Amino acid sequence: MILRHIRYLLAVAEHRNFTRAADSLHISQPALSQQIRQLESEIGGQLFDRSGRVVQLTDFGSAYIEFARRALLDLEAGQRALHDVRDLSRGHLRLAFTPTFTEYLVTPVIERFHASYPGITIEMAEMSQEAIEGGLSDDRIDLAIGFTDIRSDDIESEALFQEQITLVVSNDHPVAQQRSPITGRKLATLPLALLSGQFVSRFFVDSYFESHGFKPNVVMQANSISALLKIVRRGKVATLLPGALQYEHRDLKYVTIEPKFPSRTVALLRRKGAYQTATATAFSATLKALLETGALSSLTTAS
Repeated sequence: MILRHIRYLLAVAEHRNFTRAADSLHISQPALSQQIRQLESEIGGQLFDRSGRVVQLTDFGSAYIEFARRALLDLEAGQRALHDVRDLSRGHLRLAFTPTFTEYLVTPVIERFHASYPGITIEMAEMSQEAIEGGLSDDRIDLAIGFTDIRSDDIESEALFQEQITLVVSNDHPVAQQRSPITGRKLATLPLALLSGQFVSRFFVDSYFESHGFKPNVVMQANSISALLKIVRRGKVATLLPGALQYEHRDLKYVTIEPKFPSRTVALLRRKGAYQTATATAFSATLKALLETGALSSLTTAS
């Protein structure tokens, strides 16, 4: 009953129309109106002003709805807790990660986790850091792999390892066999294929060149890391991506840059105070075990 009333309240507030809200909830408009009137009677105040062309929250409703949203998150987490199977024979994990981790981190962890817990289904989403924070705050994600430089006070982070951008080239590239670090001045002369501006790593690249007074020679841009890697493999164009990609892409060369790019701390992200399902706890343990002593331990020793 509590969950239904809150969902009805939020639907009317979103659509600002009882008919559209009822359609979205798959109930009749009279039934929705009756439920809202019942809720108003129970809490002792009018939630909506119905006098205009669109339905508006009253001051009383505006004060109440934020608490209702928070309550819904907790109640839905409670429902998941009731269905959480502690022996991990079944379950569901909602996982998100920023794009670079698709290329070297996510696959080995998912493979190990699925081998250990085959009855658990996994819902994966590649997102920007900003979208991840929103998804965690809204309880659309259980766990995420991102970075410690978070903006929201609702999110907590657990540091895993350091990620640093490096020069990535093919074996046939002129600097592929260079043993000493490449200088920033030399780097600025190389034809580069870079990620587009929608990626945070591109911001780090642009900031690096600007801080050292160089202008990069950008000849291509892409919104896909896999596309960049294909371009680099087939030609004389280089790219700038996290050096950790060498764990998965060993056929490429990774050339150290001097001065180095600032490093970023990779982290597990979760909503503060949120109920942690057994599946999320098991995934966290799997990832940390692989980083500490398993197949991914080179990521931590390299830092």
